[in-house]
Amino acid sequence: MIRTAAAALASVLSAAPVLAEPVAYDFDKSHANLSFSYNHLGYSTTDGRFGDWTGDLVIDLDAPENSKIAMKVDVATLDTFWEERDNHLKSADFFGIETHPQASFSSTEVRKTGDNTLEVSGDLTIKGITKPVTFDVTVNTVGEHPMAKVPAVGLDAKAVIKRSDYDMTMFLPYVGDEITISFSAEALQAK
Repeated sequence: MIRTAAAALASVLSAAPVLAEPVAYDFDKSHANLSFSYNHLGYSTTDGRFGDWTGDLVIDLDAPENSKIAMKVDVATLDTFWEERDNHLKSADFFGIETHPQASFSSTEVRKTGDNTLEVSGDLTIKGITKPVTFDVTVNTVGEHPMAKVPAVGLDAKAVIKRSDYDMTMFLPYVGDEITISFSAEALQAK
């Protein structure tokens, strides 16, 4: 009787659906870009990027609300493709890298908004000032990476912030207050 009950229990457990758990991913920085853009005097859009950053990504495919991301950015690696402007943006007039060499983002909530879209809200810290920000995220692909042969995810994220919220007010209102932050990346399941 005990053997029969044990066999029945084993049969039920093996037939029960397996729930996925949060899984850590490593960003493939050779296929990732953290950039920003702003309006210049109403005439053009100026673009820049950050060359050095780190990130921790955890994804729960079955329950996206359990996913999370945290990133740290080395602000000194800012590059707008014009050295004089880069030096000014790194100065105390803007990022003040001498006293605030790092910016960071840490998610506080992930909400599914569509089949392949999410809202990722969190705390963005720039110049020691922390404000809530929400990124609109499109999940481009989830599946086995054709070259790495491991589970992978590709995503694009975008948010608009006001630089004045982070004590960067020089040249307002002529140079735009709204800054668009864009992040595009591939990430491979951590080993």
